[in-house]
Amino acid sequence: MKPRNPNLRTRIKFCGMTRIEDVHAAIALGVDAIGVVLTDRSKRFAGIERAVEIRMLLPPFVDLVALFMDDMPGFIAEAVAAVQPDLLQFHGIETAEECVRYRVPYLKAVAMGGGVDPIEVVRAHPAAAGFLLDGHAAGEQGGSGKSFDWSTAVRAFAKPVVLAGGLNAGNVGAAIRAVRPYAVDVSSGIESAPGIKDAARLRAFVDAVRAADAA
Repeated sequence: MKPRNPNLRTRIKFCGMTRIEDVHAAIALGVDAIGVVLTDRSKRFAGIERAVEIRMLLPPFVDLVALFMDDMPGFIAEAVAAVQPDLLQFHGIETAEECVRYRVPYLKAVAMGGGVDPIEVVRAHPAAAGFLLDGHAAGEQGGSGKSFDWSTAVRAFAKPVVLAGGLNAGNVGAAIRAVRPYAVDVSSGIESAPGIKDAARLRAFVDAVRAADAA
């Protein structure tokens, strides 16, 4: 069977990266983006210094995504200036005005686990580069390992959709077939512990995405 469009593929983002060896492994596997968590309430908090170190490791055309959740504007501005991320990712109740003030393209996370109307989030963020659909409920952090009913994501968003929430090598193929997202984002599904990635799980996840695209 031919791919639905040979010029398209599902992009892959590995998030919650904290260790240099995990970043090297991700690069070797050809992932498209590396996510660093810069909200200190997270157990995957990388910190500005480590985020800068990771940034300097990335080759051309591998993006760095900095994740925040209702953090102080001064801290976000400091982090953006130091890390120079390619993309920001906001997981809190940030307004559109708060998200665009740093003059960096951004993704807005949508809590598909309940408590928000996804369409209202889309309407409130017309400048977002895309929307990340995660399995957590409103007010909760990402990286929870919770999935959601993927059928609710279909045709709901006009901009690129990044699918997250409970993905792993065993279910990402089905998720891609159900949603046909622009990209998939994984954190807990490739870990042996929060912030500690497992090399075998990294490879298995990438292989599963590539297999889904080919089918």
